Parts: sequence; structure tokens; C-alpha cells
Amino acid sequence: QVRLVESGGGLVQAGGSLRLSCAVSGASFTFNVMGWYRQAPGKQRELVARVTSGGSTNYADSVKDRFTISRDNAQNTVYLQMNSLKPEDTAVYYCNAARIKYYWGQGTQVTVSS
Repeated sequence: QVRLVESGGGLVQAGGSLRLSCAVSGASFTFNVMGWYRQAPGKQRELVARVTSGGSTNYADSVKDRFTISRDNAQNTVYLQMNSLKPEDTAVYYCNAARIKYYWGQGTQVTVSS
């Protein structure tokens, strides 16, 4: 059974940094796309960043130049380096992996105080 486990969330002041990690277990294949989504209270879940198995990336406009996504295909792990955090980045961040179907982690809370 495929399982995604996020870590690295927490409370940080505006302007600070956090690094999220997502470790995948139970998968004997490489995911086509891995990414991060977030959901703030009262809002829809939105794409933050994603990366293909070949290394191509795309980002939400709101996080460009502040966040960096990377992945380790051998370890089936995806990371999100978040710099210059803003209060509006506060949300639950979810890891996502796709190959034929979508898989989701349980989410990790990121809170940015002003």
C-alpha cells in the first residue's frame, strides 16, 4: 500500500524559512509527478509546486522566487524549501504523487506569524 508522510511543518515568523519533506513508502515505481498543495481555512486546496520525474518544475505565482521544489527519485522523496515566508502562506500543506492515480499525504500544518 502506497503511503505518503509529510514532515517539517511548524510555526515560523514572517520572513523565516521551513523545509517540508515527503517520504513515500510502499511504491516500487517512480511517480510521474510529485508536488505540494496547500489549503488554508475556508479556501480550496491549491497547487503550490510540482516536479516531474525528469526534473521539470512549475510553481504557483504566489510562491515563485520564494519556494523551491526538489525530489530524489531513488528515495521517492519530494521536498519543498520555503523561504521569505508570509502570513498568507499559512495553511495545511499536502504532498501529492501521481502515477495512473493520485496519492495524498495526511498534511502538515505551516503557520507563519506576522
